[in-house]
Amino acid sequence: MRAIEYTAHGGPEVLALVERPVPEPGAGQVRVRVHVSGVNPTDWKSREGSRGGGLKEAQVPNQDGAGVIDAVGAGVDAARIGERVWIWEAAWQRPDGTAQDYTVVPARQAVALPEGASLDLGASLGIPALTAHRALTLASDGPSRLGPGALAGRAVLVAGGAGAVGNAAIQLARWAGAQVIATVSGPQKAALAEAAGAHHVVNYRDGDAAARVRALAPDGVNLVVEVAPVANAQLDLKILALGGTVAYYAVTDAEPLERLNLPALEIMLNNYCWHGLLVYTVSERQKDNAVADVSAAVAAGALRIGEAAGLPLHRYPLERTADAHRAVHGGAVGKVLIDLV
Repeated sequence: MRAIEYTAHGGPEVLALVERPVPEPGAGQVRVRVHVSGVNPTDWKSREGSRGGGLKEAQVPNQDGAGVIDAVGAGVDAARIGERVWIWEAAWQRPDGTAQDYTVVPARQAVALPEGASLDLGASLGIPALTAHRALTLASDGPSRLGPGALAGRAVLVAGGAGAVGNAAIQLARWAGAQVIATVSGPQKAALAEAAGAHHVVNYRDGDAAARVRALAPDGVNLVVEVAPVANAQLDLKILALGGTVAYYAVTDAEPLERLNLPALEIMLNNYCWHGLLVYTVSERQKDNAVADVSAAVAAGALRIGEAAGLPLHRYPLERTADAHRAVHGGAVGKVLIDLV
């Protein structure tokens, strides 16, 4: 079978197209014929060595994907053969991601796709949707599960509403009944955030963004899904409601938290919370909740992809995986997918 692998950390040039034997599933595992592989920022960051240390064996990249189960290991119901599935965290602490014709994963990490949901949608879930779910459910006074009405009466601000996580956060928050406000950097991204379902979109480069958000949510925002915690720290401070939470899921090594420059007394008096999250290391219960709720949202038609849903698709063949990684690293607006079938 065809596979993309790298044997040393580095730029996209370390990715090589090779032939490998088709793997066999072990106990509790399934083998998936991968049709579509999704690319996320953590995929190129892992390739570059963000976790440190060397590689003990060749690594196939990409956490997310979708395809069809064609074999199962001991302890897995054989009725799952032929099931259309979406895959999450295929390459987390494992050498076999989704950039190959077949991948073997634990059975729980290959989730049945609801009828009518495309494999493209399945490959676009994973890291973005699970991250968005955790961001929307980590507030101490908020729900631990999402569904219709779970966020009713709450105002949610999604920073970077045109990104993959932002898109998922807008759609999930809207499905859960929140008032959804998105911030973006320009008209093109504003159109994408609106297509995703944001009730209001604010261009933070156009006038006083905090005043505009406050006009939309006079009592403040209960929850901020934040992609740039340092750059947006002062904006977030101005728009939070009493007891509000900033859930941030992205930060660079060049942005130490002390640069947030937040007033400790004001945070204490207003019970504000800045809460970082990394989807890979949340608890198993939180992951299971997220997978179940994301699947329910897909079944309800509440999670969509494509230009009309605010998430344009950019497609590459397997042999151009390096270009797909370059596109994500370069900030491609939308979702980058790799076609294997």
